[in-house]
Amino acid sequence: MDVSGFYKLSIEERLKRIKEFAKLNDDEVDILKNTGALSFNIADRMIENVVGAVHLPLGIATNFKINGKEYIIPMAIEEPSVVAAACKAAKFTLPEGFFAEADESVMIGQLQIVNPKRGALERLTEKKINLLEAAKKYTEGLEKYGGGVKDVSFREMRTKRGKMLIVEFDVNVADAMGANTINTLIENIAPYVVEITGGEHRLKILTNLAVKRKVRAEAEWRNEVIGMDAVEKILDGYEMAANDVYRCTTHNKGIMNGIDAVAVATGQDWRAIEAGAHAYASLGGYKPLTRFEKTKNGIKGRIELPLAVGTVGGAVNSVPTAKIALKILGVKSAKELAMVMACVGLANNFAALYALATTGIQAGHMKLHARNIAILAGASSPEEIDAVAREMNEKKDYSVDFAKSVLEKIRR
Repeated sequence: MDVSGFYKLSIEERLKRIKEFAKLNDDEVDILKNTGALSFNIADRMIENVVGAVHLPLGIATNFKINGKEYIIPMAIEEPSVVAAACKAAKFTLPEGFFAEADESVMIGQLQIVNPKRGALERLTEKKINLLEAAKKYTEGLEKYGGGVKDVSFREMRTKRGKMLIVEFDVNVADAMGANTINTLIENIAPYVVEITGGEHRLKILTNLAVKRKVRAEAEWRNEVIGMDAVEKILDGYEMAANDVYRCTTHNKGIMNGIDAVAVATGQDWRAIEAGAHAYASLGGYKPLTRFEKTKNGIKGRIELPLAVGTVGGAVNSVPTAKIALKILGVKSAKELAMVMACVGLANNFAALYALATTGIQAGHMKLHARNIAILAGASSPEEIDAVAREMNEKKDYSVDFAKSVLEKIRR
């Protein structure tokens, strides 16, 4: 798809290009245009006490080439400049683009046993093969997709409430996020584990720290594109994040701006993604999820984090826009989706570091945010919003009071 000047096109022109690229039908385009794709009947069956639905803008990130394949990437987010930043950072990596890889979709389910009898850990070890065989019947449907139970491990914990055992099952959940599969398995296998160990079962649930389901991505930004001076400044900014937890928190938040936006657009459990990412960053002390280093040609960025995502199940099947977003994205597996999301996170992180180290974060952000301030000030039509934002950008005054005064002048 030709993405040159995509941000300058009208909504109708953008939709026309997306329709042709992703081979959307007229009904799918109408869903995007109407923004109210989630019906009351479906929403009422997804969660409790439904009274409506919340909408977020759905944008498209362009210029992404990952492992040689070109992508246009749906992003759902309310914060201005995130989509634009991803596009800019991705463009700066061309023609090589990003390179990424992902682990198999292995999730970990945890079963807690309290007050086990003496020798329980040894009996579990002896019965490991039997336990795996018993567990497999709860994941038979996954085996035809290359998934299923892969391993089980045991560990003992001593707490102020006494001794407990933690039994952990490794399950390849294929193209699903995996929470329901894991939780069903653990709940069903719990009585059998109690037979072996004695005691009582308590918590039976997956962990969102999916350390066996990590994704890695990297890209290089060249001196001739960003400038040698920018390379040095970016490295200084990265070192602050690597050595200061206050800066590191915001550094990692910038990564999640991009990852969460793709997650929301494609119907993923973004809370699980956030929990896993920050827990992973905290192993051994809270650190950046990305690393940057100087190369002979410029600067290389790398990212590694656990990403439990799915292309089947959950909101992916029930929210129309999520289905369409995945169709636009064109991914064939959960692993491919994870790689795309990691690249977007790396791109947004680089864009933030680049802006902070050079022009400052507000220069581009506030220019785009001006339209939101205009709406807050009371501008209601597209013409009013654009006129107020234009005046704010010209005067570089982004206060609501100034926006209100400009709006009053326009209306007079």
